Amino acid sequence: MANPTYYGTGRRKTAAARAFLRPGTGKVSVNGRTLENYFPNAVLRMMVHQALVLAELTGKFDLHVTVAGGGSSAQAAAIRMGISRALLGYNEQLRSMLRNAGLLTRDPRMKERKKPGQKAARRRFQYSKR
Repeated sequence: MANPTYYGTGRRKTAAARAFLRPGTGKVSVNGRTLENYFPNAVLRMMVHQALVLAELTGKFDLHVTVAGGGSSAQAAAIRMGISRALLGYNEQLRSMLRNAGLLTRDPRMKERKKPGQKAARRRFQYSKR
């Protein structure tokens, strides 16, 4: 196999990301757009690159990512997890480093459902004494 592709899935809240890593020069495309175009916020771009920086593999892979659902922060976290899982396909020895950094742990926190007889998940209707 001349040009292997490594795949990883990441999820956070309602965002789901599929990350494909191919050996290359470090180009990143998210849903067909550049990373800078998709995430104008520098913190979110840093989040996406976090796994590659930690593994010291920046600029060695081209990333093709598709992501759907959630907000921008959840999407960035989902992409980060997808990249981390794809890196395990490249090199299984990275597992302990990524695990210690918390990049392989699925964050289970979800939006709490709205309850009947209430205004929101926890907010009650205003109490009127008279």
